[in-house]
Amino acid sequence: MSFQNKYYAYKLRKEGGNMLYLIRHAEDDERYVGSWSDASILDKEKERVKQQGIYIKNNLNIKNIYSSDIRRAVETAEIIGSVLNIPIKLDKNLREQNKGTLTGKLKETLSEEENKLLLNQQIDTLFPEGETLEDLYNRIISYLEEMKKYEDNSLVVTHRGVINAIYYYLNNIPLDMNKKKFNVDHLSIHELDIEKKLIRRIK
Repeated sequence: MSFQNKYYAYKLRKEGGNMLYLIRHAEDDERYVGSWSDASILDKEKERVKQQGIYIKNNLNIKNIYSSDIRRAVETAEIIGSVLNIPIKLDKNLREQNKGTLTGKLKETLSEEENKLLLNQQIDTLFPEGETLEDLYNRIISYLEEMKKYEDNSLVVTHRGVINAIYYYLNNIPLDMNKKKFNVDHLSIHELDIEKKLIRRIK
């Protein structure tokens, strides 16, 4: 992100602009293919989520919580919601990339063909009964306008692929396979103003 984007995002926050806050879910068992899986977050992560909830309570004026309906996001949202005493609202449009028939499989049990597909994924790689990374990008960007219906100062609990897509789009960067480009770590918080096309990581 450019210095100008960072500066104006900070300026908007100080002036009380119309903000959404995106947070990536807590870590789940990465021995399995994530995607739309039903995996829970790791037990060791629950205290980290609680502490992040306390930070949010003390530093951000959150009024509503929206969450992807995938379990690892829901569990993260529920813990934060309990700290803030705010109920969560589920939104299936916030889901991660659908990796189809590979979803939830233990990586070490994948067939040679499945493993090759996963390890050599490109932005146009189509997972059987799933979608490409380009599909995810287009899905999220198409939904971005709809996210304006979220109330000001809402927290959105979602996935790295979703947050990355927004970074690529708002910064006019061509989509690629660098998942770590925007530092969307587990439980990282990102400030988003859709109208002004600004996003930055704040924690």
